[in-house]
Amino acid sequence: MLLFPYSLLEKEDFYGDYIIDRNQFPGKQADWQYNSFRFVISHNDAINFYIMRNGHEVRVYKGFITTVVLNKSAHLVLHRQEPVHHILTMDPTVYRRKGSFYLVFDSPKFGNVFFKKGEWKPISD
Repeated sequence: MLLFPYSLLEKEDFYGDYIIDRNQFPGKQADWQYNSFRFVISHNDAINFYIMRNGHEVRVYKGFITTVVLNKSAHLVLHRQEPVHHILTMDPTVYRRKGSFYLVFDSPKFGNVFFKKGEWKPISD
């Protein structure tokens, strides 16, 4: 039996809510990103990327997803509708851990932007 030190992902694993991973680079910038961006991938393969202000969604960027299998694990492919938000200009890199994964988007304005699955909640001081 072959044991992998990381999770092998299937398309279904990508469905859910995503928030900024504030643990990757903690600080004011991560907090601002957390309060400003989130997205949802639904079971009908739709992706809705939300711009947030004061805890409310003020704009949505839409598209849909597919996956491609590389090295036995699914990777996310975005199909974007115009206009496209700068965070979504490239497909994310999927980093797998044992039992979980996170997504890194290469934004031309921000550099690496880290997302993980999770429910958005206001940051408590």
